[in-house]
Amino acid sequence: MKVKKPTKIIRTDKWTLNPTAQQRVLFGETVKVYRRLCRYLVGIVFTHWSKLGGLSSQQQIPAVERLIHATAKRPVVKYPSMDGVFYKFPSYYRRAAISFAIGQVSSYITRYREWQCGLSRQRRQAKPPILKAEAGCYPVLYKGQCYKLHGYRAIEIKVFTGTDWIWTKVQITGLRERHGIPGNKMLSPALIFNDRVCHLSVPFDCVPEKRNPDKNVVAVDLGINTTATVTVVTFGGTVIHREFIHPGRDIDRRDQRLKSVAMRARKTMGKGGKLHKGFCAQTYRKCANINNQISHIVSKRIVQIASAFNVEAIVFENLKGWKAKGGRKRSTLRQRFHGWLKAKICDYTEMKWQERGGKVIEVKAAYTSKLAYDGSGIVKRDSKNYALAVFASGKRYNCDLNGSQNIAARGILQLTRRKDSEEPSSQCSGGSPRSWACLCDLWTQTSPGLA
Repeated sequence: MKVKKPTKIIRTDKWTLNPTAQQRVLFGETVKVYRRLCRYLVGIVFTHWSKLGGLSSQQQIPAVERLIHATAKRPVVKYPSMDGVFYKFPSYYRRAAISFAIGQVSSYITRYREWQCGLSRQRRQAKPPILKAEAGCYPVLYKGQCYKLHGYRAIEIKVFTGTDWIWTKVQITGLRERHGIPGNKMLSPALIFNDRVCHLSVPFDCVPEKRNPDKNVVAVDLGINTTATVTVVTFGGTVIHREFIHPGRDIDRRDQRLKSVAMRARKTMGKGGKLHKGFCAQTYRKCANINNQISHIVSKRIVQIASAFNVEAIVFENLKGWKAKGGRKRSTLRQRFHGWLKAKICDYTEMKWQERGGKVIEVKAAYTSKLAYDGSGIVKRDSKNYALAVFASGKRYNCDLNGSQNIAARGILQLTRRKDSEEPSSQCSGGSPRSWACLCDLWTQTSPGLA
């Protein structure tokens, strides 16, 4: 039996720096000379890729250094101009640049082969990929050689003055919380500097603690009227928590900006014509940022609920490939479906929950909202309020809440099926298929795994 290795969890924090005017000049010179070296190295690596491509990642960097860097034991190299042009260039900065150049060339070779085979062509006239020698890279800092950390209030960075390399101490003004978690390991940060920002991009190898979860799950129904409907259900089918998450203020800000785009488009085009490329690009960028903020707010709250109830898993519907059928073209309903953040919320929730040692599972989305959680059959939507469902018994219930409870039941059955090897069948005894299960199916279970 093969033992599956646990996947590494790498997350990145932003540490804000507060440089002086002189330090900003030094950072600019450092980034400039680092990018010059990267452009220089990409050409060399691409020229010798026939030999470098077959080496392992540990062998590639020394192989490139043997081509460009002369030492006492190796006085003659193929490209001696490198030591003259980049005088006294720190060895660890040089190795970071070599690693970047190898990555750029390797990516280009892969993409070019896919283009040749036709795997990446969307149309017959698609142009081949381009090898970008710089690609806006930033210097990677290695501990002890490129940076020295003084607590978490200041950091010394080796920078370029234009003629020499010196150490400069800069204040750290903003941190996240990952550096304070005992199991996390700090990796080599990158110095991000341009006209707008100055910070360190600090990756962490996160090692979550081992969990001893209770027998319950968090089920999330992602909707249009309500962003997320959250239900906590035990393995026995008892609902112990319900919550509606809907950051209305941020949604209104986004929708107001999108309405302004439609108004400006009518004034620009009139009844006919075309919009120029990049029309309202800044507005669309702001709307995308608002969507990211909404996704982070919702996912953060879901993870908080999961942590508070110590759940075994967070359950979502599998909505991959789903396309809206309702709403005519260019209607308000179509626009709301287009802004539905079903994928982002799932991705951000999974990223946050993985750091805490939890798992996220997906269940089949069919009939989660159409079937009544009490087993009374298919529900009907209220004609005056589409968010309400009418059961066969005449009971009126929130449709999203009904769907989240059914999602929880399917997630619980999926988890217990994996644990219970004595019940391999895909059919529940006396009930519907597991993929179409409802909350009532948990009430009738007699399996000891659900006790």
